[in-house]
Amino acid sequence: MPGRIGSNLQSTPAVTCIKLLLTTFNLIFWVSGVAILGLGLWMKMELYMYMELTTVYFDAAPYILIGVGSGIIVIGSLGCLCTVKGHSCLLYLYSLILLLVFIVELSTAVSAFVYRAKLEDRFSSGLSTAMVDYHTDVEKRHAVDGIQAGLKCCGKDKYEDWFQVDWTGSGLMEKVPSSCCIQKPCNGTDDKNIFQEGCFVKLSTFMQSNFTLIGGVAIGFAFLQLFGALMSCCLAKNINKAKYEQMA
Repeated sequence: MPGRIGSNLQSTPAVTCIKLLLTTFNLIFWVSGVAILGLGLWMKMELYMYMELTTVYFDAAPYILIGVGSGIIVIGSLGCLCTVKGHSCLLYLYSLILLLVFIVELSTAVSAFVYRAKLEDRFSSGLSTAMVDYHTDVEKRHAVDGIQAGLKCCGKDKYEDWFQVDWTGSGLMEKVPSSCCIQKPCNGTDDKNIFQEGCFVKLSTFMQSNFTLIGGVAIGFAFLQLFGALMSCCLAKNINKAKYEQMA
C-alpha cells in the first residue's frame, strides 16, 4: 500500500507538469495559426503584385496559407480541450494531427527555400514581359506600377528600358510611366524626377529576403509541432500509467 501511494504521488505531479507544458504549447500553437493566417492575408493583399511578375506564380498559395492558419487555430483550440479533459485517446489523435501539420509546414519551408533560388531568373523574364504588355494587360500594369512606386525604382535594369518598348501603345516615346516619378505630377521625361535604379535587383532582393523569412518561420513552427506531438504522447502515456496504478 505505501508503495502504491508513493507511485501515485510520482505520477500525478508528472501529469500536472506535462499538462502545463502542453497547455503552454497549445497557446503558442494557436498564436502560430493566427500568424500563418495573417501571412496568407498579407500575401493575398500585398505580396501578390510582386508574385504576378514571376513566370511560376501559384495563385492558390495565399489561400493555402489562409486555410492552414485557420485550421491551426481550430486544432489549437481543440488541443486545449483535449489537454484539459485528459483523455488519452484524444491526446494520441491530437498528436497524430500535429505530426501531419509538422509535415505540411516542413514541406512549405523547403518549397520556400527552393522557390527562392529560382526567383532571379523568373523575375528577369517576368519583368520584361510585363513591360511589353503594360498597355494591354491591366493586372500587369497595376503590378508594375505598384512595384515601381513601392520600391522606388524604374524599368528593369534602368529607367531607359521603357524607351525600348511601346508601353503606351502609340509608338516608342522618350518617357516613362508616372509610377517612375519621384514627385507627382510629372511628364515622365525629366530624368531628375525619375527613379534612377532598375527594379530587377530591388525586386529580387525584396522577394528573396521575404521567402527566407517565410521559410525560417515555417521551419521554426514545424519543429514546434513536433515538440507538441511528443508532449501529447507523453501526457497520454502518463495518464494511462496513472490510471493503471490506481486500478492495480
